[in-house]
Amino acid sequence: MRNAILQLPESRTANEERKVLRAAIRQLERADVYLAAVSFMNLSDRAAQCEVNQLRSAVEDLRRHLCRRRDEVAE
Repeated sequence: MRNAILQLPESRTANEERKVLRAAIRQLERADVYLAAVSFMNLSDRAAQCEVNQLRSAVEDLRRHLCRRRDEVAE
């Protein structure tokens, strides 16, 4: 896995590309768990809560995008 991540995108095989995308997707899923934890801490700060919600939305959008790319590479 490490070799697939370190190689330049042009030199990755389709299988390596799928592995890299899967790893990125897993990391984004972990990031969402951490953001959810922050969200439920009741920070009593409306601006902070809004930023956390925006971050969670952006993370989810990126995760969906990478899932679509992974599916395209699989074809």
